[in-house]
Amino acid sequence: MDKIIGRGLRFYGCHGVLEAEQVKPQPFEVDFELYVDLAAAGQSDELQQTVDYAQVFQIVRQVVEEEHYKLLEALAERLAQVLLEQFSSILEVAITVYKPQAPVEGDFKYFAVKIHRRR
Repeated sequence: MDKIIGRGLRFYGCHGVLEAEQVKPQPFEVDFELYVDLAAAGQSDELQQTVDYAQVFQIVRQVVEEEHYKLLEALAERLAQVLLEQFSSILEVAITVYKPQAPVEGDFKYFAVKIHRRR
């Protein structure tokens, strides 16, 4: 199946279990994979035959920056739901949410959650 892939979308949002995380924005990164049939877009070279990834970027930005969740799992689930609702041509979506500044003692690059949902 064909895919549209976005990697390393960076935003600041208020997501976390701790009270401070719910009021002070921190960085989050999002990767997405949109499973779509791209044959028509490849043949027609017309934007309306595909998923506009600029619109996907703005939707992801809005959810990460304006909504608030305690768990990365809930944020990832919401992103998947919204993308499936907004674009009828998306058959499946995989979302990974990264939290590079999680309040965990120790040396790490990030904590992440990846989900995969079908229509």
